[in-house]
Amino acid sequence: MAGKTFENIARIVAAHQGKILEEWLDLLSKAGALESGRIKEAELKTQCRAFLDLLINGIAQSNGDASSSAFDRVRDMLSDISRTRAIQGFTPTETASFIFSLKQPLFNALKRATTADKSGADLNAEDSWPVTLLLDRLGLYTMEVFQKAREEVIVRQSREIAELSTPVVKLWDGILALPLIGTVDSERTQVVMENLLQAIVDQAAEIAIVDITGVPTVDTLTAQHLIKTVAAARLMGADCIISGIRPQIAQTMVHLGVELNVTTKATLADALQLALSRLGKNIIQARPDSQAARR
Repeated sequence: MAGKTFENIARIVAAHQGKILEEWLDLLSKAGALESGRIKEAELKTQCRAFLDLLINGIAQSNGDASSSAFDRVRDMLSDISRTRAIQGFTPTETASFIFSLKQPLFNALKRATTADKSGADLNAEDSWPVTLLLDRLGLYTMEVFQKAREEVIVRQSREIAELSTPVVKLWDGILALPLIGTVDSERTQVVMENLLQAIVDQAAEIAIVDITGVPTVDTLTAQHLIKTVAAARLMGADCIISGIRPQIAQTMVHLGVELNVTTKATLADALQLALSRLGKNIIQARPDSQAARR
């Protein structure tokens, strides 16, 4: 399509901007854009009006290429909207409808111009096709940004959950415990190492107990992650004890030929008792005094 035609389209859209905005907001409302309560009607109207202004300027200064510099501000605005909606929990359909629901109002405006307005004398039905392609490309761009933002949110949340699920607990002076729950993968192992090593430094710990009671299965890869964690703790000057190895896990490790090369205990209590003995401390059951015994 020639640049002259796009200039005519921009002029027509600008002349019918009020009607286009009205129809666009009506379609968005019917599609449920306001039902979730995540965005207010005034905010949505402001976004639509601002986007329409940028779109008109972009069409007037380009040949319809959505990737051209004429649409830089359009893409910037769509990026901001997509990222914000991804964080706010909008669905992909709700986000995509912001662009795709604009098609019908634009087509209606061009149709009215070609049949009634003198300004549309240089346009015909085929001239609306490049506008369709333009909105499709902008819609796809919106979804790409939205998807990327959603993935970033998921990764960040996964990291936060991993940090929360790997607390390092001080059991005694010089003794730390790291209870693991769930699957131990490479990314989580990195978080475990960082938390454990930092705690060893902060607490000047001599012994670290890694409890795997909550780990459902231990395969070769999981064992390698545990070995790395133990090795890192040893480099920091802390000895390690692994507790919580259930009979099923022990059998699996034997079949796999996995050797942890570290002291293991069946329960956390046993591991704590061993850790205390290594520090020269013993657990003694207190005897009640005579008065307490009479009561």
